Amino acid sequence: MKILLLADQADPMLWEHLDRRRLEGIDLILSCGDLPADYLSFLTCFTHAPILYVHGNHDVRYASKPPEGCICIEDSVYVHEGVRILGLGGSMRYNAGAHQYTEKQMQKRVSRLRFKLWKSRGFDILLTHSPAYQLGDDTDLAHTGFQVFRSLLERYEPRVMAHGHVHQSYRFDFKRERMHGATRIINACGAYAIELDV
Repeated sequence: MKILLLADQADPMLWEHLDRRRLEGIDLILSCGDLPADYLSFLTCFTHAPILYVHGNHDVRYASKPPEGCICIEDSVYVHEGVRILGLGGSMRYNAGAHQYTEKQMQKRVSRLRFKLWKSRGFDILLTHSPAYQLGDDTDLAHTGFQVFRSLLERYEPRVMAHGHVHQSYRFDFKRERMHGATRIINACGAYAIELDV
């Protein structure tokens, strides 16, 4: 399965200067948040691949104008062609904005998913906006990752975690990919295609 990961910044080659070759062979599109709703809606016109998304901390406009033709998978396990995708958007709470959570609040969200995770027998992809704690996050509060995401990775050992939130321009030592145990962790900032054996 070929998956296109998106986050934080609309890719000019998919948005301003549409290069349809970038969408060839794509089976699934996953948005990690902080993207214009119009961008995601636009992409639905040029692909048959489902577009799934979680909220970023700047996606407040989605409340009145969500991306058309796309599927929000917040707080759920969505199954596409046998691949189980767990969606948990938002960032660490740093002000009174929407889609921001304290560590304790995010832990409660995860706790409420216990039955869904039992029923689905875990998940293959963890789709988030924020990184896991000390796995691609940054040192300021707004960009600190969630410890509960690390716990999810260590307990369920998904094949992939895709996140955004920490932009390439934020760090001189930016890493697109890293491993944590059996999980391939990917910062999807911009657009990044991966292959997943199914």
